[in-house]
Amino acid sequence: MENGCMASNRVLLILCCSVLTADTKLNLDGILSEFVERVKCEAKLAPAHSFVGKFQPIPTSTTANTSEMPKQTKDEGKFVELPGAEMGKVVVRFPPEASGYLHIGKLIMRFDDTNPAKEDSHFEQVIKEDLKMLEIVPDQWTHSSDHFELLLRLCEKLLSEGKAYVDNTDSDTMRKEREERVESKNRSNSPQENLELWEQMKQGTSKGQECCVRIKIDMKSNNGAMRDPAIYRCKAEEHVRTGNKYKVYPTYDFACPVIDSVEGVTHALRTTEYHDRDDQYYFICDALELRKPHIWEYARLNMTNTVMSKRKLTVLVNEKVVDGWDDPRMPTVRGVMRRGMTVEGLKQFILAQGGSRSVVMMEWDKIWAFNKKVIDPVAPRFIALEKPPNDAVKQPIVPVTIRPSFDSELRPVPLHPKNPDIGTKQVWFSPRILIAQSDATMIKEGDVKKDDVVVGIIVDLDLDNKNYKKTLKVTCKAILAKDEDWRQFVNVNSMSQKDYLGEAALKILKRGDIIELQRIKFFICDQPAREDGPLVLIEIPDGTIAKNVKK
Repeated sequence: MENGCMASNRVLLILCCSVLTADTKLNLDGILSEFVERVKCEAKLAPAHSFVGKFQPIPTSTTANTSEMPKQTKDEGKFVELPGAEMGKVVVRFPPEASGYLHIGKLIMRFDDTNPAKEDSHFEQVIKEDLKMLEIVPDQWTHSSDHFELLLRLCEKLLSEGKAYVDNTDSDTMRKEREERVESKNRSNSPQENLELWEQMKQGTSKGQECCVRIKIDMKSNNGAMRDPAIYRCKAEEHVRTGNKYKVYPTYDFACPVIDSVEGVTHALRTTEYHDRDDQYYFICDALELRKPHIWEYARLNMTNTVMSKRKLTVLVNEKVVDGWDDPRMPTVRGVMRRGMTVEGLKQFILAQGGSRSVVMMEWDKIWAFNKKVIDPVAPRFIALEKPPNDAVKQPIVPVTIRPSFDSELRPVPLHPKNPDIGTKQVWFSPRILIAQSDATMIKEGDVKKDDVVVGIIVDLDLDNKNYKKTLKVTCKAILAKDEDWRQFVNVNSMSQKDYLGEAALKILKRGDIIELQRIKFFICDQPAREDGPLVLIEIPDGTIAKNVKK
């Protein structure tokens, strides 16, 4: 037990730091800022944090200052007010395992590395790179493993107080007992017996590896998450950060409420799938006398015709159905960005969804339609003609001769017809141009045919004709997915390739440049033109899906 003077000093220290960080007009930098951050995260100060937290007022209602709130536009969804939130004092976290690439919709502040079998330092690095790509800068990077010592001590505290017990029941029997609401034979073990078995677990002995630590809650509860869940288990795998220092690791459900409280999280934003665990979260906080963050639920965003599960995406990568996690067909951050998604387009889409607890199946055409609004005003325009495979179309590209003839010359032309700020490109003006066979067949006069194929066209120059309204219009409709075995609906032939003959100005493109090939589609440059290879473009969806035509 700490003496009263030391405990009082620690509480006073926490209060002082709270005052400093609460003052938004005060700029903390240098040594002072470092000191405050260390105080916020120091595990030894957890009891003092808890003590201070007990006296924090939690308002029953919040009145927002409408003059400071941004006005909602017609493209923005509805957002809720977080309970107990104070302007400038909200701290949130989202703690995934570092066991895969980011897919859309994630914000990382803490790596949950409580399971050494699933952690990979490679994925930590790519997650950081993805966040940088999304222009997201977390206020603080932490790991659950930063608090392993604190979590160990708190587990021992529960064991010594008789609030938890060590159980060597096999997993199948334990599952059956929990389903039938039957207490384990070990639930009544004495604290001394539990602590002896706990030492076996910490040493990783064969006997210890048969055990787990369970917290005593209520085996008769209608909520399965409250039936004495496991809070610690043995893991033989080496941890990516702590090596072989530990043989026991906390469960996610135990680590989350503890670390949220210690790190100063005010609002734990969780998806609705964790709803049944909310009571467990608060019970653990109460059992350890920790400050309780607010929990706010929101629904996961699901996309039709797409698997979002990290486990399923891993199968696609491992089985070579796709070329990797950054394949443009993948719903990862790297995948959609490589396909032409912009950060601004993604932000506008998320804002339009709002904060909802209703599970939504969203069509991809909507997110790409938002993206098109962003790129259309700024994407440079170029011209290219498709070159179908040999014999697919006879003479796919048709020469057009303009009369009267004139000397060829290079002229600067705006890259965007409505946005002069985008710049200009150099275009050849020549009495001989090229058009596609599909366009040539629509010209009735002046064409030269052979075997019903247009092989050439002669036209007279008419610069006074400004009628450009005769264009073809197509109506499109989205396709819905079927709720069946996802493997049966994986399109293994979802990538196609087309060859184009383009204007010389396309050589200026760099990787990541977004353009429009006029009358075709928007594209993103995946590989610039080289002497030993062609320019490679990836088509950017524009929010429309080709209409099915039954014949």
